[in-house]
Amino acid sequence: MSSRWLIVAVFVAALFGFGFASASTYDFAAHLDRQVHSLHCSFIPGLSGTDASAHGCQVTLMSPYSSIFRKSVWGGIPISLPAMAVFACLAVLAISMVLLRAEQERTALFTLLVLAGAPVGASLVMGSIAAFELHAACKQCIGIYSSSLTAGLCALLAFRKRVRVVGATQQTPAARWPLALPLAGVLVILPITGYVLAMPSYSTYGKGCGGLPHPDDKAGVLVHVKAELPGATAAIEVFDPLCPACKAFEDRLKGAGLDKKLERDLLLFPLDHSCNWMIDTTMHPGACVVSSAVLCAGERAKDVVDWAFAQQTAIHDATVSDPSAAERMVTAQFPDLKTCMDSAVTKARLAQSLRWAVRNQLPVLTPQLYVTGRRLCDEDTDLGLEYTLTHMLKGDS
Repeated sequence: MSSRWLIVAVFVAALFGFGFASASTYDFAAHLDRQVHSLHCSFIPGLSGTDASAHGCQVTLMSPYSSIFRKSVWGGIPISLPAMAVFACLAVLAISMVLLRAEQERTALFTLLVLAGAPVGASLVMGSIAAFELHAACKQCIGIYSSSLTAGLCALLAFRKRVRVVGATQQTPAARWPLALPLAGVLVILPITGYVLAMPSYSTYGKGCGGLPHPDDKAGVLVHVKAELPGATAAIEVFDPLCPACKAFEDRLKGAGLDKKLERDLLLFPLDHSCNWMIDTTMHPGACVVSSAVLCAGERAKDVVDWAFAQQTAIHDATVSDPSAAERMVTAQFPDLKTCMDSAVTKARLAQSLRWAVRNQLPVLTPQLYVTGRRLCDEDTDLGLEYTLTHMLKGDS
């Protein structure tokens, strides 16, 4: 393939990369209104994807790697935004080289190679994180990776082909191609600046969304989880050990390093009708049994919670077909807790946990987090977690 067609291939790959990055940015920006949005997880904005692909998009979007400066900007700046700018610059440079017939101009080809190398490097890093850290992938991400590698390979082949051409001395007037790199830097900064300036103000949400009218725990229903760092802020988390949203929330806390800054007391609120009279339908079968184990574990409560998180799917699937499966699985893992779990005292304590929720007028929802009495807004438990919780921990008002 000639250098000209290789550069055309760079142009086409850059256009595809721009499209994939735009779709990803669209998904991210849709959450800035603090409402619940489904992820289309498709190459075409607005088109719904399969449950499996949507899950991959959800994991990658909500991960701490999907954006930067998350503690300074609500949700952070999506990394797909500068990717859009880089792909746009790459496309403009490639088509300019074709139109000006600069496919043999060494400086132009080197500039194209350097610019194409940026998304290749970013794709290798982000792809490794998705594969080995998140164990998930989304269509847009794969599209960006593929476009980056295609553009980078074609740019490299075009450069090597020019180097091997003996006596190729064609130069464009004034050889201004090196200016493309600083210009690309400017064009990357501009959309980021515009994005931040156009964002709504989220400063008022640092106050939280309501509080606890009766936070005292006279009945001793709260399960204390000691913080890893001294000086942690007191917090109460309304919690169901078999709630997937609770597990995802915990993962986000750990990913942001915020779990170490909280001295948490857990209020067990199982969304399981077998012990929770506040709900008509069981959402998480087996949650009552696992909650009893957490209450009985004492200082080992976190061990039970971590095990329950790791086995959520297995416990759910087994208990759906066999209501006694959850108890067998818990006692097999923690045999010393069985007597306590079956005791009337534990059953009464779990019931008192629900009465504590009623007394504080809590919504039937998990997870909920109260920091020094102030409730973290539901809209801030995903993308806005680092920004809002950081401000709440600082006591901003």
